[in-house]
Amino acid sequence: MSIQNSHSSHHVKLSLQKVLTPEQQEIVSDDALAFLERLVERFASRVPSLLTAREARQQEIDNGKLPDFLPDTANIREDNWTIQNIPADLQDRRVEITGPVERKMVINALNANVKVFMADFEDSFSPAWDEVVAGQRNLRDAVNGTISYTNPDNGKHYALADDPAVLICRVRGLHLPEKHLLWQGEPIPGALFDFALYFFHNYKQLLEKGSGPYFYLPKLQTHQEAAWWSDVFSYAEDEMGLARGTIKATVLIETLPAVFEMDEILYSLQEHIVGLNCGRWDYIFSYIKTLRNYPDRILPDRQVVTMEKPFLNAYSRLLVRTCHRRGAFAMGGMAAFIPSKDPEQNAWVLNKIQTDKSLEANNGHDGTWVAHPGLADTACEVFNQVLGERSNQLDISRADDAPITAEELLAPCDGERTEEGMRHNIRVAVQYIEAWISGNGCVPIYGLMEDAATAEISRASIWQWIKHGKDLSNGKVVTAELFESMLAEEMDVLAQELGSERFNSGQYQEAATLMARLTTSEELVNFLTLPGYEYLP
Repeated sequence: MSIQNSHSSHHVKLSLQKVLTPEQQEIVSDDALAFLERLVERFASRVPSLLTAREARQQEIDNGKLPDFLPDTANIREDNWTIQNIPADLQDRRVEITGPVERKMVINALNANVKVFMADFEDSFSPAWDEVVAGQRNLRDAVNGTISYTNPDNGKHYALADDPAVLICRVRGLHLPEKHLLWQGEPIPGALFDFALYFFHNYKQLLEKGSGPYFYLPKLQTHQEAAWWSDVFSYAEDEMGLARGTIKATVLIETLPAVFEMDEILYSLQEHIVGLNCGRWDYIFSYIKTLRNYPDRILPDRQVVTMEKPFLNAYSRLLVRTCHRRGAFAMGGMAAFIPSKDPEQNAWVLNKIQTDKSLEANNGHDGTWVAHPGLADTACEVFNQVLGERSNQLDISRADDAPITAEELLAPCDGERTEEGMRHNIRVAVQYIEAWISGNGCVPIYGLMEDAATAEISRASIWQWIKHGKDLSNGKVVTAELFESMLAEEMDVLAQELGSERFNSGQYQEAATLMARLTTSEELVNFLTLPGYEYLP
């Protein structure tokens, strides 16, 4: 179907590649599509050049020019300026829960003992078309307070409690297309689809109840990308007659290039931004990807790359210092653990959460992330103790810290590469990819709630070990052949762990093929979700 653009007489070029059900037509309505089309017409054409600029930058890094703070924006870093206001319902974000936009999960997350729920169309979500549209419906119903769910298997009923968490919507990254809507024959950016529909359907109700259209922006690499988002937000506000700065965003600093542009990102979005977040798992992936050509900067087993490592601790402290100087929140990272039914194991999990969150709270972060409602209380307690009577830690400036240098942010990380670690990575990555291409992006594996970042780290680090011919702690050299023989062996392990019925009914062979393709390719593929998207309806 094509639709007429209300603002001009020429026949428009946004074409929908799906026949909508009556239920979907409520969400992907003519009015919503007309708004989306105006955004696409103005902003979609700028995305390819932003992505090309990423590639050019990577080429320079590959050729030996390490990332650094930008000389031509030094004045932005040195001048005194602050971001615009932070709305009342975002002043206290001590614990945020994240999860995909699946109906039951949305209800449970909004009811959890947390301040904010980040509803995710990105890394913990597999963007098959029906699920994307259903996700928008779920969020609309949540905003309207009408969302409920009954489990068809056991009749259990879920509904919103009083005083649910504040809702923030995380849209897809700029690299991800939405293949079911074409503009001039090309897929539109998934980010514009997610933004347009959430904003269009919910801004009025959100503002009426004293909240607003709030977003999390993932995977940004440069302040130019932040400026693009600022233009999108300002245009949307103007279209609906809203005051400038009504739309608020928190930007994830989860790429290595972005850590050198935090001031500039805040500055480019200053009317709309309320904070930055340490997206630590993706940041580790980006460290590998960005420094892929540097044999002296290869990470060890992913299990030992913790926030205590100098390069990660520097990143956390620089983020706190930069944000607080500008009046913005500095959000901590994800605790991916899930509670265990085994009391001993659960005590260990809660202890891990406590250690991790204490480190963040004491670094000056204003809040943190959990992936499971069962961990909210533990995380909350840690922040309650540190915050005392305060709602946040904007008063912690870290201004007396020694300046954090590019050397610290790029510092190599010690730790072993083990055969056990490599085999574990293979099993986790295959299981995650299998779930993702089957339409599920949020997967409990070996006691952790995994999203795409885990699989990205797993396949990228093995790719890098192969590329540089690194050896494992037992002396074996990592080659494509070694990886492929391990992959075959670990597939047998998985078949045993999962049982033949689950294994044979799933897409494990396809997942292994994709894992092998990504891990042994000549060039490092940017995101596994791009080839993965081809598998989705």
